[in-house]
Amino acid sequence: MTAEVKPTNCHYCGYCCAFLATVEDGRVTDLVPDPSRYPYDERILAGCRRWRMNLDALDGPDRVNYPLRRAGKRGGNEWERVSWDEALDDIAARLRALADEHGPETLASAIGGPHASFWPLHRFMNLFGSPNNMGIGQICWNPRIWMDALTFGWTVEADIVPGVTECLFIWGTNPAQSDNSAFWRSILAFARSDAALVVVDPRRTQAAAVADLWLPVRPGTDCTLALGLLHVIIGEGLVDRAFVDAWCHGFDELAEHVRPYTPAHVAAVCGLPEDDIVRAARLFGRAGAAALVSGRGVDQVGANVAPTHRAICCLRAVTGNVDKPGSCVLAEGPDFVSEMELEMSDALAPERRARCLNTPFTPLQCYDGYDRARKLTEKLGRTLPERYLTSALPHLVLRAMEEGEPYPVRALIVNATNPLLTYADTHRVFDALMGLDLLVVLDYYMTPTAMIADYVLPAAGAIERPVLQVHGGVANMGYGGPAAVEPYYERRTDYDVFRGLGLRLGQEDAWPEETLADAFAAQLARAGMDWDAFCQLGIYWQPPAHAKHELPGPDGRPQGFATTTGKIELASEFLPTLGGPRLPEPAAPAAPLCSPELVEDAERAGGAHLPMITGSRKQPYNASMYFNNPAFRQKSPHPVAEVSEATAGRLGLKPGDRVEIATDKGSARFILETAPLRDDLVNVDYGWWHPEWEPGGPDLGGMWESNVNCLTSCEPGEPLIGTWSYNAIDCVIRRIDEPLSWE
Repeated sequence: MTAEVKPTNCHYCGYCCAFLATVEDGRVTDLVPDPSRYPYDERILAGCRRWRMNLDALDGPDRVNYPLRRAGKRGGNEWERVSWDEALDDIAARLRALADEHGPETLASAIGGPHASFWPLHRFMNLFGSPNNMGIGQICWNPRIWMDALTFGWTVEADIVPGVTECLFIWGTNPAQSDNSAFWRSILAFARSDAALVVVDPRRTQAAAVADLWLPVRPGTDCTLALGLLHVIIGEGLVDRAFVDAWCHGFDELAEHVRPYTPAHVAAVCGLPEDDIVRAARLFGRAGAAALVSGRGVDQVGANVAPTHRAICCLRAVTGNVDKPGSCVLAEGPDFVSEMELEMSDALAPERRARCLNTPFTPLQCYDGYDRARKLTEKLGRTLPERYLTSALPHLVLRAMEEGEPYPVRALIVNATNPLLTYADTHRVFDALMGLDLLVVLDYYMTPTAMIADYVLPAAGAIERPVLQVHGGVANMGYGGPAAVEPYYERRTDYDVFRGLGLRLGQEDAWPEETLADAFAAQLARAGMDWDAFCQLGIYWQPPAHAKHELPGPDGRPQGFATTTGKIELASEFLPTLGGPRLPEPAAPAAPLCSPELVEDAERAGGAHLPMITGSRKQPYNASMYFNNPAFRQKSPHPVAEVSEATAGRLGLKPGDRVEIATDKGSARFILETAPLRDDLVNVDYGWWHPEWEPGGPDLGGMWESNVNCLTSCEPGEPLIGTWSYNAIDCVIRRIDEPLSWE
C-alpha cells in the first residue's frame, strides 16, 4: 500500500505541536515536525523530549487497549476484557440506578489533562443533572481568571512586543520547564535585549538565572510584595494619572490602603532586600510599556491567592499597562462556539444548580457567584466557561463520599487525571475512592487510580484523535489539527465515550455530531472557518485590538470595561456583595500541618522544621505523567527534595542523602539535592510513582513511598474560590539510613 503523509498533532502538553505522520495501512510508521503549521518549528521541537514518545506509545506494551471490568476485589488487579457495548450499557445502568436512589448529583467527575477535551464530559454531566465536576482548577487557572474578570471585565494576557515592552515580570512560573516552547524562547530573547526582566520566585529558576533582578520571595507572601510595589509606584508618582483618572475606580482608596506597605515592612515580611523591592517597582513603573505573566506559583498560595491576583491586576492598571501594545491586553471572546455553549451549561436545571456543594462555602466559585459575574462579562458579549469556574472543591466531594453530607456521592468518572497522585491528601482520596459504588477511569495507562477502578476505558491519544485546543475559550484562538489514523485497537476518544453514555441515558438530541472531528467542525463553523482549512493551517486566531475600552458602545460613548462601574475596579464593587474585601488584603497563613509533637520528634532525630513548596513543573515529567518512559527515568531516576547549599550545610545534609519529609498527614521519602533557592526552604517533587512495578494493591504502583500529596491537605484556605496551599506548607525533614524500596 502506498504511504500517505498526513498532518497531525502531538498531545503530550497543552501546545499540541504540529507534525507530519507517514501512514501505511492504517499504521503510523514515521513522524516528523511540521514547521509549516502552528504552533512551533523544528528549533523548538529539537529541545522537546516528549514528542518522540508518540510512535512508541501507539503500540506501547503498557497501553490500555480494550475496555476492562474489575473481576476481583477493588485494587486486586483482576480484570476481564469486555466489549464497549457491555461496558457502556452496564455503566449507564448503574448510573441510572444510583441517580434513582440518591439523585443525579450522586455522580462526580474529575478532569486533568492535557490529553483530553473536557467539554464532552461537562456536557454529559450537565445533561445527567450533576453539578459535581471535581477539579483542581482552584489551584491552577481559576484564581487568575476570576480576579482578572472581576477587575477588568475579562482576562488579560501578556503582549510582549520586542522594542516596545520595556519591562517584563515573570511571577510564580518557570516557562523553561512548564512551557519549554516559543514563549520560553521569547523570554530568552527578551533577556538579551536592553529591556528589564524581573522574576519573582523562591527558586532561582532558569528564568531567574537570565533575569536582571530576581526576587526570591518568601512563599505565601506574594500579596504583601505586590502591595509593596504599589506603595513605591504610587508614592514616587510613577502612576499613569491620565489612565487612572479616566479608567480606574477606587484609586484614592488603594493609595491609602498601600500606605503601610513600606519597603522596610515588605522586606521583613517577604525576606527580600529593601533596595530590590524599590528597584523592581521603579522598573515596572517607569517603563513605557510593561507586561506581567503569573503562573501556578501564585495560584497555589492558599488563602492569599485571590488578593495576590487582585494586587497584580492593580499593578497593571495604575501604571496604565492595560490594553496597550507591549503590556497586557484584554483577550477577545471567541468567534467560534464557546466552551460554555459546548458544555450546555444552561441545560443544568435550577434545582440541580442549587445542589452545588460549594454554595455555602465559596460564594464566588459556585453557580450563584458565576451567574452574578456572568451578568457583568456579558455586558460586552463575553461568557466565561461555567463548569471550570463552578467546579466542586475536592474537600467537599470527598466529604460527600465519606459522610454522605449534604448528600451521598457514590460514583466518580475520572477523565485523563490521576487523583491518587495529583490531588492533595492522598490517604483521604484513597479511602474515599475505595468506598465508591462505581469508579470509572478513562486513560492511556493503568495508573494508580485506574488500579482501583471498576472500569478502565482505553483512551485514544495523540495522533489517534483530532485536536482543537482553545484553553477554556477565554480568547479568540484555537489551534490543533486532525487525527492521522483511526484509534488503534479498541481505544476511543472521550467524545465517543460520553456521547455513548449520553445516548444510553436519554440525551440523544444533545449529541448530533457523530464524531469529535464533526463536533470541532461545527464549533469552528460559526467563525467561518472550515475544518479542512483549519487542519491545513493549524490555527484560528484573530489578534485582539488595543484600547477596546475606548471603542464606542451602542450609545456612542466609550464602552469601557465589563465591570459594575464600567472601569477597572481597583476597589471592587462586586466582591463585597459576596462577603469579600474591596481591596486586596494579605491573609493569615494557613494552619500548620505539623503538630508540636511531630516537630519535637523530628528535631530529636536530628531533623528540622521547614516550610515546603511543591507542584513545580520539572521536565520531562508533567504531574504524574511520563514516569513510564525509560529514557526519562534514566536521566531523572529518583524523586528529589531540594534545599539550598547553605540549608543543607546547616542541617548536616549532603546531595544523595535519603530524607523523609513529613506532616501530620503522612510522610514521603526522597533523595536530597542542592539547588539555588531561598535558604531554609525545601522544594519537593510531586507526582512520583513506579509504573514498572506490578499493578494493584497494596503498593498501587509504588505511589505511597514518594508521593508528596501524602503530606498535603485539600482543606480550602481561601474563602471566595476555595484554594488550598501547595506552597508555604510547614513540614519536618530528617535524614534516613535505610534504602528506599526502589534502590
